[in-house]
Amino acid sequence: MTIQQKLKPAPKKSGGETPALLRPINPVRRRTEDVVERIAAQISEGQLPAGARLPTEQAMMAAMGVSRTVVREAISALRARGLVTTRQGAGAFVHADPNQQPYAIDPDGLGSLGSVIEILELRTAVEIEAAAFAAERASAAQLKAIAKAAATFSRAISNGDRAVKEDFDFHFVIAIATQNSRFVGFLEFLGGLIIPRQSIRTFEGNAELQKRYLESVEREHQSIVDAISARSPRKARDAMRRHLLNGKERYRRLANGSPV
Repeated sequence: MTIQQKLKPAPKKSGGETPALLRPINPVRRRTEDVVERIAAQISEGQLPAGARLPTEQAMMAAMGVSRTVVREAISALRARGLVTTRQGAGAFVHADPNQQPYAIDPDGLGSLGSVIEILELRTAVEIEAAAFAAERASAAQLKAIAKAAATFSRAISNGDRAVKEDFDFHFVIAIATQNSRFVGFLEFLGGLIIPRQSIRTFEGNAELQKRYLESVEREHQSIVDAISARSPRKARDAMRRHLLNGKERYRRLANGSPV
């Protein structure tokens, strides 16, 4: 039996039971955490062996009764733990050696303002130069991809979405445009955990506050696009630095109950 056959949503067993991985999620708990725990348990118990392909987003959404956003956030958290890897166009796979990761960020420790700021500072140390390299090295197609990612982010927030994936994708295409696979690997490893609002649910119940925050991010993204498109490493560094430092300041203000 192939890995794909093993992981296909199976019909109910006699007695009405379904595989543990694909049972509906308990709506009382935070759904992302529940999906993470369920998949992590399947990996630790060997039911999802090293190298196994996880079910598709659509399969998990349908079987667990969760949204695409929940599935994507869960995969990002599992990737940050070193339990899964993702391959462009192929899906998510159990890491070849999930028990021996030299470095990992525990998503459970990212629920505080201090931890969010630490991640933003880590990103600042890397992404400022990534933006500069992208300005120097990006191909014409990669410049278009960066602009397209910014536009996709804008559409998402105009629809009232939290736009976590779209935010990550914007920074990820900049990493690709550096022509340096180490920058790509760094962002791929951290995944959606680099986006603070995935870890801290600051805006729940306050759509207007979220809208103002994301509109600020949108303007900063456009400044980064303009600088990279102008082939100016200095301007690209400055635009990315402002974006990430402003992110830190916005979260400090939010933590203090001040407007963004």
